[in-house]
Amino acid sequence: MVTPREAATVMLVRDDPDLQVFMLRRNLNADWVGGAYVFPGGAIDPGDRSEAILARCPDRGDAEASAQLGLDRGGLGFWVAGVRETFEEAGVLLARSAVTGALVDPSQPHLETLRAQLNAGSLTFGAMIESEDLVLDIGEMEVFSHWITPEGNHRRYDTWFFVAAAPEGHAYAHDEGETVESIWIRPADALAAADRGELELIFPTRKSLEALGRFARSADLLDAVKRATDVPPTNQPRVIQEEGEHRLVLPGGADDALGAA
Repeated sequence: MVTPREAATVMLVRDDPDLQVFMLRRNLNADWVGGAYVFPGGAIDPGDRSEAILARCPDRGDAEASAQLGLDRGGLGFWVAGVRETFEEAGVLLARSAVTGALVDPSQPHLETLRAQLNAGSLTFGAMIESEDLVLDIGEMEVFSHWITPEGNHRRYDTWFFVAAAPEGHAYAHDEGETVESIWIRPADALAAADRGELELIFPTRKSLEALGRFARSADLLDAVKRATDVPPTNQPRVIQEEGEHRLVLPGGADDALGAA
């Protein structure tokens, strides 16, 4: 049996003028959901729970973060992984100066160099945050939903989905490695494109888009998520066979996938 690997995903939202979400297309040659459109994210690295990096998260301690996820400990690592992966995959750095508290200036040309070094493995995220003297802006990331890959997959993930307002001026561009295309899109348009066969979505992404699509503006979405106080239910689809085809369903029905919204 494959043990799910812990992971984090961040849905960055903006209004233009309706609510849009940023999505990336996975490399067609990837051995996991190649070609699918997803949100920035990935598996937790050991360094995401190091004492040094957790000390750079002033907005939330591990005890509070863990309680929000219904965990005994280690919850803050999901937020850190979300920030790291969002920078590596999308060029969006959710961080601010440790000295002034000002948001990272996205116009700094060396940020793209740092991103390339991270993706090449020649720099660690912790070392970058230390050298730039940054703190992670995790206070802007709200818990949205929790998904676990169905049993039977060769890769399984235990993923927490977060939602955050998209900061202005950042790259919002795929990395040309793990991801090969990037788009801003209305949730309804993404779902319609998927129904036409023009855009591939995996089950958790589709259900997340359905939930996002209930909101006309990002502020309404974020307000609703912030008001939610309960730990989101765990969504673990199961595979069933109908008329010779396999499909995914959620125990209790599709409404189990609504997340915090």
